[in-house]
Amino acid sequence: MSFGRNIGTVDRIVRIVVGLALLAIVFVGPQTLWGLIGLVPLGTALIGWCPAYRLVGLSTCPISDQRA
Repeated sequence: MSFGRNIGTVDRIVRIVVGLALLAIVFVGPQTLWGLIGLVPLGTALIGWCPAYRLVGLSTCPISDQRA
């Protein structure tokens, strides 16, 4: 069982932008704590691994794990 990266570069950039936008809701706009949901895409982008992608067998990372 491998827990290598499964998020590609474009996916990571999108997750960072979405995460930061959601976090901004905490400080500007409606100022609601629902914006803390932005920590999820931001965290997965920073570590490069998404547990939901693992569950469904998806990977946007172009480099596959070649271990036997």
